[in-house]
Order: sequence, then C-alpha cells, then structure tokens
Amino acid sequence: MTERRIRSPRPVPASSLAQLLLGLETEFEVPAPFDEPTLQAAEQAVAELQLPEEDATQIPFFTIDPVGATDLDQAMFLERNDQGYTVHYAIADVPAFVALDSQLDQVARQRGQTYYLPHRKITLHPPLISEDQGSLLPDQTRPAFHWKISLDADGALGEVELKRVRIRSRAQLDYASAQARLDSGEPDEQLELLAEIGAARLNQEQLRGGASLNLPDQEIEEDGEGYKLVSRAPLPLEEHNAQISLVTGIAAARIMLKAGVGILRTMPAPDEEDKQEFRTQTQLLGKPWDSSISYGQYLHTLDVSDPKQLVIMHRAAALFRGADYQVIAGQPEEELIQAALAAPYAHTTAPLRRLVDRFVLLTCYLLSTGQPIPDQLTAALDELPGLMRTSSIAANRVNNAAVDLLEAYVLKSRIGEEFEAIVLKDAVAKDDGSLRPGTLQLVQDPVTGQFAGSAKPGTLVRVKLVQADPKTRKIGFEIVA
Repeated sequence: MTERRIRSPRPVPASSLAQLLLGLETEFEVPAPFDEPTLQAAEQAVAELQLPEEDATQIPFFTIDPVGATDLDQAMFLERNDQGYTVHYAIADVPAFVALDSQLDQVARQRGQTYYLPHRKITLHPPLISEDQGSLLPDQTRPAFHWKISLDADGALGEVELKRVRIRSRAQLDYASAQARLDSGEPDEQLELLAEIGAARLNQEQLRGGASLNLPDQEIEEDGEGYKLVSRAPLPLEEHNAQISLVTGIAAARIMLKAGVGILRTMPAPDEEDKQEFRTQTQLLGKPWDSSISYGQYLHTLDVSDPKQLVIMHRAAALFRGADYQVIAGQPEEELIQAALAAPYAHTTAPLRRLVDRFVLLTCYLLSTGQPIPDQLTAALDELPGLMRTSSIAANRVNNAAVDLLEAYVLKSRIGEEFEAIVLKDAVAKDDGSLRPGTLQLVQDPVTGQFAGSAKPGTLVRVKLVQADPKTRKIGFEIVA
C-alpha cells in the first residue's frame, strides 16, 4: 500500500475524468476561488511590504523541491566548521504579508492549508503571495526567517539563532536532477553536505528511538491513449531534506517549551500491546524485528520494493496514530512528544502551505528577540488546534477520494484481469452478521482495494478484478487462488 497521495505531472486531459475530478470539488466543498476583496488585500499587502533591515542576500541559499514547484517555503545553505555543521535555513516570511486578524488572516484560517488535487491545487493564500511575492524563487529578494542552527559532528542539535532578514536564493533545484548529480560523483559541496547532515540527523533520530516512515507515492502517468499508476519510492535527498525541516521543527519546539508559550505537533507513543502485535506480524511476514536493534533502525532495514516488507512499513505507520496539535499550557513535556520523532516538535517550515506554521514562526521570532507575545497571537494559538483538525480532515477526505477515483479510472479497462496481491486486512464480521470486505495491495501495481473471500493478513493471493467504477470510486476483487 503506497502513500495515499497522487502526484500528477499535468492536468489530465480526458474530459470524463476531468469532469469527475471537478465533481470532487463540489462534493467535498473544497474552498472556493478567492473573492475580489481578498485578492485586493493581497495586492495591498505586497505594495506595502517593507523588507527587513538585515541583509542576508550574500548567503548563497538554494531551494530543492519537486519539479515545477512554485510555492517555495524553504531555502538553505550548509557549512562545515570545526565543531560540526551550520545550517542556514530560510523560511518564507508569510507574516510580513499576512497581519494578525487581517482579511488575509481570516481567509487563511478558514482554509487551513493548501489542497493538492490531481488536476490543480487550491492554495492557502492568494497566488500573488503563495507562488510569487512570498515564494523564495531564485534571483528574487524576499523577506525570510533565517534560522541559524548549529549541529555537532554527530548531527546533535546545538545553539539556534533566529532573525528576520532579506535573502536572495541563487538556485531552484529539483530532487531528481539533484540526486542524479550527486550520484554521478560530480563535485557539489552543498548536495554532499545535505546528504552528510541528513544521514547524521537520521542517526540521531534512531538514537532517540524515533522512526522515519518513507512510504512510496503513487503517480499517474500517460500510457499511450490511457493512464497507468506507478509507485515511486522517495529519493535519498528527499529524506535528507526532510531532516533539515525536522531539526528546525525540533528547534522551534525547544524555543517555545522553554518560554512555556506556543503550539506543538504531538503524537502519543504506541502501547506495548500494539508493539508486540507488530513484532509478531513482522515474523509472520518473513522479516522479523530483532530485539537487538531499535524500532527506527529496524524500519531502515526494510526494502519497500518487496510487497511483504511494504506491508510491514504500512503496519508500522499504523502504530503511530492520534497526531494532533496542542497549545503549550504547563503540561509535562512527556505529554507533548511527537512519538514518531521521539522529541517535541512543531510544524514550522511550510507557512505558504499550512496555517499553523505562520504562527509558530512568529511566536519563535518574538521569543527569540525578547519581544512580548501580543494578545492577538495568544488568542490565535488557542484557536489553531481546532482549525487544523478541521482542515486536515477535509483535505484528507478529498485527497483519498481523488486517489480512489484515479485508481478506478486507470483499472476500469482491466476488469476480468487477474493479479497477484498481498492481503492487508481480512474480512471482518459486522454487527448485523454481514462481512466487511477485506483489503489487499496489488504486488505489481500501486493499488489497494477490497476483496471478497477469506485470507489472513500477509498472505499472497491471486485475485480477479470484478469492479472498477470511477463514478462510485469503488474497486473490488475476488480471490481465485
């Protein structure tokens, strides 16, 4: 089972599919286009922008994102020093455009986050800000929060400085090209340092008892006259880049916890019964978790190209549930841990795309510079957990529906065809005596679906596709062997 997310390289031209995708927007009531007063407010915010006095344009920042990205939240520059490393991390200064309680702020609170659909994205902020004046595009002077993060030679977090500056990114890289360059052996100090620091931070994560779950993405590709789904595992540089973002979120949490003010992304630890069940499942699936290594170390031994090991990875992801946002209010620190990271953590580095990050950045900046937290910000922090829960539920619902729709659309011409699959969940008896169908993952295609029949989780089976209806977004199989 791949990550429930579709990346489509371009709007899909098939009219029937396009109509179905547009129908999702109505069915799930995604945010409407920005109205004229909001667009005018964005224009006014850009016209009135005052760049920070401190000039950091001499730092040769670069960005690295998926191909074609325009909402660039983060830029970095990495250095090696006598003690270890210095990470210069610039995050788009969205608060410079979106004042507390302004028209833009109220609209962003209603949206909560950017919605990514196969045919288009529905941005958190007007495109003038999110994809132009607020985005850290190359060769453009932009306001940014400059995180200067010290790491020792082993990648452990040290001193942190935070300022508001103006920067000028030198280059916009994409993951695939950057990974190819690094793999070629062509000298590139920044990419080499990114890989080195990322690996060190991954080791720190494992030492803490944390675990990164790098699940494959689904992508839709043109295939002659139709389309096909493919599974794409994250590149190493994507994982390393994620570690730069994570260490910044850990640094932000540390700043806010010290002051007793702020909002964190939390997740409870799995209970021992669930962990023991997971350990048993790894044995049944042929890749037992040796108790001599940590949970995180074990996950890094998994090869997700192996269907059974991919199932293990997804079962590992299911261990960590209950992610939420909590306002700091004097709780014991152990109640504010993000269990998958085994550390306190805050969403900090995506303010163009996620509402809460803007408030975390502003809070950390005020605390770092000894300024008071205004009442408007305190009130906003209290509202954020509810706002983020609501928007996350809405975004996940339409995202999952889009994935189901595209899977059904791609498979509709293959009804009657047989596939090899691995069972994820067996059928379950419902209260009325009927059976809730089981769930399976195709081995050769990145598709999940329901099946009729009985088979234990982890079992390899032969199934026939009996249903693939894009209108109802249903896929069904029956076991034939």
